[in-house]
Amino acid sequence: MTAMSQALEQRLRQLESEQAVRACMNRYMELCDALDARSPLDELAGLFTLDAVWEGKGAKYARSFGGYRGREAIRAMFATYMTEPAHFALNVHFLCSELIRVDGAEATGSWVMLQTSTFAGGASHLNAARLTVKFREEEGAWRMAHFQTENLFSRPVDAWNSDAHLPVPGK
Repeated sequence: MTAMSQALEQRLRQLESEQAVRACMNRYMELCDALDARSPLDELAGLFTLDAVWEGKGAKYARSFGGYRGREAIRAMFATYMTEPAHFALNVHFLCSELIRVDGAEATGSWVMLQTSTFAGGASHLNAARLTVKFREEEGAWRMAHFQTENLFSRPVDAWNSDAHLPVPGK
């Protein structure tokens, strides 16, 4: 194999790994958006390594969420959200400011997350958080090995959708 083909192969592995990390994070958010009694809990837990850590970071999220060590503990934490009626009547996560760095069989990703939620009781909330996530290849798949969420701001809101006039220039 020539040096050029080795370099191209390395670059391809890098891009494929970045995409696999991105897909893992996307699936996690997709499952969290629809978390209810019918959620595929085994699939959600399977996005984490066997020895993974999930933790709220900083005063607000450490107090609110705490931390969990091991796939089974993380699975049990998510199981508490799987109720009828669902904990969330509406839950949407938006990720931006993505940065993924791959180093062999490990990777680190960071995102800014905006979360819009309405709870079963009717209250709504807007949260922004910084996510820092370490990934590792395990059993042939990229999985989360250390998930950290740190609150940037948080506030209650009245409602997400309104019939109020939307200001548009010239209208």
